[in-house]
Amino acid sequence: MLRFADFSDLPAEPNAFVGRESDLDELVHLMRVSRAVTLCGAGGIGKTRLAMRLAARVGPDHPGGVWVIELADLEKGELRGYVAAALGIAGDLAESIGGRRALLVLDNCEPVIGECAELCRDLLGACPGLTVLATSREPLRVPGETVWRVPPLSVDRPAGGSGGGSAGGSVGGSATGAASGSGGGEESEAVRLFVARATAARPGFELTDESRPLVTELCQALDGLPLAIELAAAMVRVLSVRQLVERLDDRFRLLAGGARTAPARHRTLRAAVDWSYRLLSPQERLLLRRTAAFRSSWTLDLAEAVCSGPGLPEEDVLLRLCDLVDKSLVALDGEIAGQARYRLLETVRDYALEQLAESGEETELRRRHLTALAAMASGFKEAIAPGARTSWPVIERYVNLFDALKVEVGSACDWSIAIGLPETALGLLTDLRYLLVGSGRKLDMAERLDRLLALEAPQVQPALRGQATILRGELALAAGDLELATWCTRAGLDLCRSADDAYGEAVGTIVLAQLTGKPDTLARALELARRSGDLILESLAQGTRAQFGLHHGRLREAQRGFEEVLAINEGLDNHVGRSYAHIGLAQVARRSGDLATAKRHYESGLGLLRHVDARQQIVSCLAGLGKVALDQGDLAEARARFTEALVLSRDAGLRAGIARRLEEWAVLVSAEGDHRRAVLLAAASVALRSRQPDARTEDVLRPARSGLGEAVVGMLWSEGAGMTAEQAVACALDGALPERPMEPVMPVSQDSRLTAREREIAELIARGLSNRAIADELVISPATAARHVANILSKLGFSTRTQIAAWVIERR
Repeated sequence: MLRFADFSDLPAEPNAFVGRESDLDELVHLMRVSRAVTLCGAGGIGKTRLAMRLAARVGPDHPGGVWVIELADLEKGELRGYVAAALGIAGDLAESIGGRRALLVLDNCEPVIGECAELCRDLLGACPGLTVLATSREPLRVPGETVWRVPPLSVDRPAGGSGGGSAGGSVGGSATGAASGSGGGEESEAVRLFVARATAARPGFELTDESRPLVTELCQALDGLPLAIELAAAMVRVLSVRQLVERLDDRFRLLAGGARTAPARHRTLRAAVDWSYRLLSPQERLLLRRTAAFRSSWTLDLAEAVCSGPGLPEEDVLLRLCDLVDKSLVALDGEIAGQARYRLLETVRDYALEQLAESGEETELRRRHLTALAAMASGFKEAIAPGARTSWPVIERYVNLFDALKVEVGSACDWSIAIGLPETALGLLTDLRYLLVGSGRKLDMAERLDRLLALEAPQVQPALRGQATILRGELALAAGDLELATWCTRAGLDLCRSADDAYGEAVGTIVLAQLTGKPDTLARALELARRSGDLILESLAQGTRAQFGLHHGRLREAQRGFEEVLAINEGLDNHVGRSYAHIGLAQVARRSGDLATAKRHYESGLGLLRHVDARQQIVSCLAGLGKVALDQGDLAEARARFTEALVLSRDAGLRAGIARRLEEWAVLVSAEGDHRRAVLLAAASVALRSRQPDARTEDVLRPARSGLGEAVVGMLWSEGAGMTAEQAVACALDGALPERPMEPVMPVSQDSRLTAREREIAELIARGLSNRAIADELVISPATAARHVANILSKLGFSTRTQIAAWVIERR
């Protein structure tokens, strides 16, 4: 507790003040327009340090004095006498301060928050020249108060220059006296703080290209919390940065080496959180530990369903949630589907998990968590059930809600696997079938579904197991694993048929039709869909038939099918279904040479998806627009569209989608004259899909051979086939090339003679036909076609179908 007549008498800071310069600029402005400013934030976020720096900045504006009073250890009922003693005032506080233009800094108001509010109200009302700056984990709630939430330090590196702000200007600024890393431009606030404190703890510490990502990962895991970062940085005197990252699972034990001169509550990370927890009411403690059941975030509806119970009625959940937000223990993290989203900082969640484990409530909380999510999924299924006629905005909210809660869905499934009870989780996933299959997001449910289906659980009904197995087949189909997709779909179909599950049989038959394209299966799929009365299933069956019509060049049949799909989904007001139809009609128009119509349909499909992140279809629209631009000779537009499509596919983890996008990029860069990169990308696309080259591949390789020669093309093909998906994406977007060339793949002999049948098949390969298409053409089995292709490769000494095609073309 100090009194200063001159701001320059403020005590020297113990170490460099890092970051927050833009925060300070904003706060200086607030202090000039508001007489009561409260810095709110979680424990250890740097409220006191920021308040001291702010007091130094605005001190000259308060010639009547600057008083800093620490309240962390105060007991209730002592505040007014304590403040009077601190100011050296024997009489009435307000009368003694009078009209002086002064600044009163009340630090750590939490223990006496109510008394602080009353004192500030009285002093501000009686002393017109007084300004109050308070730090607290919750607002004082006095008239005229401006509450400023102190954010964590920024973790991402600023883009191009000093500092970067977030909304409201609450994050950013360069460091005052911050240590800078070696190279790489200016670092984020959190990283600069770590480097500054680590250098003090271990002179000679430097940020290197190797340690920079580890320090960033560490700061992210610590939520950008300054206290936690400083405690971690102090540990570099005995541990490497990598060891710190590896040991963060036990962060409270790890970060226990604070300065002896620091307040007790700031000497360890646990002490900081403990201090906040002890100040909570019993109901607030109950809710805080129960929210640890959520792995990432939650809504009010979920909190009421999961966290209410003994000691906390459902109607009290909102009130206590507001309290925890005010006390900076729960963060308000934007909105999802029109609902506020809440989350815990990882450090607070780790502490709450410990409290939950000690309470004995964890098993019941996990069960309620799973049940609540399953109930939401059931609501989605009912919303799209036949006859529901749910409006599109409602469906859209479900889609966006579950996209934001995908981590919670995964967490609920993980718990079901851990306890060996898969029934509710299987129901949850099958109810979300359309979102899992059609969204194009990386939801990581395939492996979880495998583990759920592998559990011995007699209570799981055959119909549910059958539908879940078919869903696994759909996920495999989306990933390009046709063998697994076929096996799962047939196995699931058998289970659904044995259980007389008409819906499951219809779904399975549609998926089987998508896999085989057999006319009788397509017809059966459409029949079952119509019999079910489910227009969404009928739309899928019609769309599948239209797709195969398009694949086989029956454009009029395909157009009629997609028009039927469009009509059904317009009646349902289903934007995703309508977009699918527009994509199909665009493909038909492009194949017919009507580029203007194709572009119009792609743009219509893209417009329908602007509020729903149906990534797979968005990618299809973008890729289609890129192809149309390429057909029109607009290479700049094609590159822009292909870039968007590839980035979205990469971010969603869609391996099959990445492979298709790389093929499009190969065509693009070939048109731009970059034949080396065209061969690399074409090879990567073929390798990622585990397919043989086709006619489209040859369209890329033919000009490359002319410009580069067969030997160079062979070497580039070998290099491209060896690239990972990440390397291939970097090659497309950034022009990054493989570092070490491999041996070229070259034909070793071409003087063997083929049989008449083999020459016939070689001609079909040159036309771009797959093994299945060759089998259909020659009325033989796909296995027989595959054996003939293998014989041709062996006799000619080739390793790819592209080489066969080139060999045929050269001899015509």
